[in-house]
Amino acid sequence: MKCLMAEVNFSEGRDQALIDQVRDAMLDGASIDLMEISSDADHNRTVFTFKGDPEAVLAATKRLSAKAVELIDMTTHSGAHPRIGAVDVVPFIPVKDVTTEEALEICNAYGKFMGKLGVPVYYYEDAATSEERKSLPKIRKGQYEGLKEKMADPAWAPDEGPKEFNAKSGATVTGVRFPLVAFNVNLQTKDLDIGKKIVKAVRAATGGYQYVRAIALALEDRDGIIQVSMNLTNYEKTPIHRVFETIKSEASQYGVGVVDCDLVGPVPVYALQDVLKFYLRTHRFSLDQLYM
Repeated sequence: MKCLMAEVNFSEGRDQALIDQVRDAMLDGASIDLMEISSDADHNRTVFTFKGDPEAVLAATKRLSAKAVELIDMTTHSGAHPRIGAVDVVPFIPVKDVTTEEALEICNAYGKFMGKLGVPVYYYEDAATSEERKSLPKIRKGQYEGLKEKMADPAWAPDEGPKEFNAKSGATVTGVRFPLVAFNVNLQTKDLDIGKKIVKAVRAATGGYQYVRAIALALEDRDGIIQVSMNLTNYEKTPIHRVFETIKSEASQYGVGVVDCDLVGPVPVYALQDVLKFYLRTHRFSLDQLYM
């Protein structure tokens, strides 16, 4: 049975009534497996993760997105997480018996749908229309506040939808990609500069690990905590434990410890296999030993 996963990131993490309306719209149709709803007030962002038959996933993503576009006004939005739109980023991830080509068909159908709603759309990762657009951070550089000026540059004309800036909804980024791990490390410090220095040590763009995207931010609801918020875009080539140990090492030179960590959204079990082997020294461990 074919299985496709979607991780829809939209720009609201504080208004529970609005989040519930978006969820209800998503579920009002063909059956999907809703894996997780993750909301963060500091980021002011919610991620719906679900999987199922590719066409059912596409339909659910359309319903969700249409409701989010209806309800969210980006002119009043603020949050710690980078974003350019009400429906900010929508990756589709092949899970079982779905080829990249099939996932791209779903992605392109979704992009055209959003364009017809009046939302400018950019394709990224495996759906990118140019090398410059493969990277989500490059597309999102300048964020919502810089989007109007960015869109005025012909090099950044959207792939779908209107070429003019949509003040209410911003823009949407969508694509097909390898499963990533959203991993946050929370540090016992109020000094954001320390967090930024640690980010430079692990982030690909500043000479760190090739498959790590990272930012440092202060958590408003946790006084005295700086978060290193990351996406590990290929856990096979840059495993979780390696990044975590590097952050611990870098933080120690400033006398800063790790308070705790967050794994946001579903995590591939294969990504945790190396964590078990590293910390428990279970080098002969096999996933066949797991049961539910």
